[in-house]
Amino acid sequence: MEELISSIYASQAASISFTDFAAAFAASIALGLMIAAAYMHNTRYTKSFVVTLAMLPAIICVIIMMVNGSVGTGVAVAGAFSLVRFRSVPGTAKEICALFLAMGTGLITGMGYLGLATVFAAVLSLAIVVFNHVDLGAKKNADRYKSIRVMIPEDLDYTGVFDEVLREYTSSCELVNVKTTNMGSMFRLTYDVVLKDPAREKEMIDRLRMRNGNLEVNVSRQATAATEL
Repeated sequence: MEELISSIYASQAASISFTDFAAAFAASIALGLMIAAAYMHNTRYTKSFVVTLAMLPAIICVIIMMVNGSVGTGVAVAGAFSLVRFRSVPGTAKEICALFLAMGTGLITGMGYLGLATVFAAVLSLAIVVFNHVDLGAKKNADRYKSIRVMIPEDLDYTGVFDEVLREYTSSCELVNVKTTNMGSMFRLTYDVVLKDPAREKEMIDRLRMRNGNLEVNVSRQATAATEL
């Protein structure tokens, strides 16, 4: 047990031998691949992000070793590297969590605690796989949450025109967007609603078409913003 929680380096201030460097680097690569494989399990992903997860622990490991044991300096440099991906492309909460896992693994291996790094990465990778299989945090009755887009002619006052129909078929509704279209000749209204009974969706659409002159009615699942945490 003492060997598990001890560093392979005799002294953080001492020079790191090639053998120790190779052991830490190889462990970082192996653990990075394990984290990437766990993230890929039952999850939508891109090749670039998976490659990043696989390489990040080794990169962080080398940074920590090259600052010769100064963890504060290493964390500052590694933090700057980790922010590069999210400067232009927003990441989901799950992606950010995976990046922190890869960074944490690299930090631990860079300090020489290969046993702790293995346990840390293995336990949290297993947790990722388990959470991907269960519906923890999944929205219940997701088929009841809909977005409705209704086209109406410009001469129709949209204020409250569909309130009667929506009150009958939904438990809550909110007009979230009004937009002109077709060179200003029509309006597109967007409502976020919660259906009382999803089986009556077509009946609701038919009632809306009677009110908007049989123009387009679009019903889709409410989208959750990718940047939400």
